[in-house]
Amino acid sequence: MKHVSIARLAALIGIITAVACAESAFQLTPGEGFVEMRGGKVWYNVVGMGEGTPLLLLHGGPGAPSYYLNPLAALGDDRPVIFFDQLGAGRSDRTTDTTLWTIPTFVAELDSLRRALGLTEVHILGHSWGTMLATQYFFAHPAGVKSLILASPALSTAEWVVDADTLILALPDSSQAAIAKHEAAGTFEDPEYQAAVMAFYQLYLARKQPWDPNMDSTFAGLNEELYRYMWGPSEFTATGTLRDFDVTDSLSLITVPTLFMTGEYDEARPATVEYHASLVSGAEVAIIPGAAHITMHDNPVETIRVVREFLRAADR
Repeated sequence: MKHVSIARLAALIGIITAVACAESAFQLTPGEGFVEMRGGKVWYNVVGMGEGTPLLLLHGGPGAPSYYLNPLAALGDDRPVIFFDQLGAGRSDRTTDTTLWTIPTFVAELDSLRRALGLTEVHILGHSWGTMLATQYFFAHPAGVKSLILASPALSTAEWVVDADTLILALPDSSQAAIAKHEAAGTFEDPEYQAAVMAFYQLYLARKQPWDPNMDSTFAGLNEELYRYMWGPSEFTATGTLRDFDVTDSLSLITVPTLFMTGEYDEARPATVEYHASLVSGAEVAIIPGAAHITMHDNPVETIRVVREFLRAADR
């Protein structure tokens, strides 16, 4: 047997110990925290200690915090579920620096959070605006992303607006007239316009009434300035920096298991979602019955079941 010196043995033990410490440092611990980013601190919360690959949630908006995603915490018995509020929203630091309100900045923020939490392998669920972010993140940093869930996706603003125009036709004539009148005049704060917006939201955003505390907290924590800068004055009117967003031609580049999920009455209309799914090889589609855009509010049981089964299959 070859003799190993005490010094060399000690060095080897030191290397093994260092590796073990590094691995343990990347173990997710349930609880809240903050990660310092360019522009401020970003809040996150790890829920659950299941053994599956962690699930990272990207909320919508832009500027709407993650409260409304809280029902997805039920997935924590399978795997760690990471909630976070993007910079400028909810419990993360607010900022008025519009140079930070860009897709590349949010992609960099997401990558910094992932690195800080040691998420070498991860599933990503993006909802609404979060699907824009999820696709752009995957194209920039695909390593270790095991699957994508594109929930109520907004992948082409032009198609979204066309769908919204169709949905508006189901509103009462008075609501349609108010929308046309105030969008032409730019009087988006007028109570008449806001009432019409709410009529749209009660049909296509969240149908179950009354809205639960998660929905109330989401609207209370919404950064309206950020939302309007990047999107516009309402869900159906895009005047912000995302008005020309379209990832349709790049969807074929997604190479991981992908689930497209939408609500039966979603503003992300099922027909459009099914078309986008057809552009991703092997993609699955789930339409949540009785639900509008916030499927986890309108039908949490079915939403959780669909996501759970998809993630379990993707982990095999």
